[in-house]
Amino acid sequence: MPLDSPPPLPDDVLLDAYSRSVVSVVDRVGPAVVRVERLAENGKPGSGTGSGVVIAGDGLVLTNSHVVGGARRVRLSFPDGNRAEARVLGDDPDTDLCLLHTVLPAGTPSAVLGDSARLRRGQVVVAIGNPLGFESTVTAGVVSALGRSLRSVGGRLIDDVIQTDAALNPGNSGGPLVSSAGEVVGINTAMINGAQGICFAVASNTAVFAVTEFIAHGRVRRAHIGIAAETVPLPRRLALATGAGARAIRVSEVEPGGPAAAAGVLAGDLVLSVDGVAIEGADALIRLLNADRIGRAITLALLRGGKVEHRTVMPIERARPALPR
Repeated sequence: MPLDSPPPLPDDVLLDAYSRSVVSVVDRVGPAVVRVERLAENGKPGSGTGSGVVIAGDGLVLTNSHVVGGARRVRLSFPDGNRAEARVLGDDPDTDLCLLHTVLPAGTPSAVLGDSARLRRGQVVVAIGNPLGFESTVTAGVVSALGRSLRSVGGRLIDDVIQTDAALNPGNSGGPLVSSAGEVVGINTAMINGAQGICFAVASNTAVFAVTEFIAHGRVRRAHIGIAAETVPLPRRLALATGAGARAIRVSEVEPGGPAAAAGVLAGDLVLSVDGVAIEGADALIRLLNADRIGRAITLALLRGGKVEHRTVMPIERARPALPR
């Protein structure tokens, strides 16, 4: 006599806590993840695709700058099969972030940008995107490290980058890295070819800053003083004598008519400090010259001819190419 089959187990028994966490994240954020496709001038598909995430119900979509690649228009594909064109509201290669605006299909949900400062190493994260053209792919892993720096395509360092072992592939770029609480904590941006489980995401707090700048100004504002510079070691005796750090910045070029030129800065000067704070590298100077410094005088301590001199410089906003219309 055949035995009766046991009744099927309920899903909450079959799924362990880890699986339930991942499934919950995918259910909440997955419908807000889109495919981003560049469009050529003739409206046909361009050469690049990636991912993006809807962050506001009024049609704001966040992705990577390198996904959009300077295109005038992009096309978004939604998980339910709907498509829509989007325009660029702001593009910042220096953080590899781009903000799009579109008319959302009815019922499209949005994701929440969380506080990346609360992340901890070992915390479970989920990446959602469209790697290699495979729509709505989910991978999971942990936060491997925090506070990494990554070089942008423009040469500027992106600070506070999240390292994760959640698998990323071409096409994941621009998609969200999501915490187990269902909040977007990063925008997936890069992987290291040939490495196993070393991938990176721009922190959500950086994204919040960039989105705020895009909405207010159409760009991320930054200051500059009109110099080209390189990081050089500073002899120990000079460091001790001047109170500077182990490195300084050598001015290799001064932009004619720029703020530094107006203040008397010369090629060959060594920049030791800004407003009394030692500057030990060109990247440190770039980070210091944020929007708050625009139009605010700063004092450079320069080493010239064996003597320390001070110059007052008025930073101006760094010009960015206008967005195509």
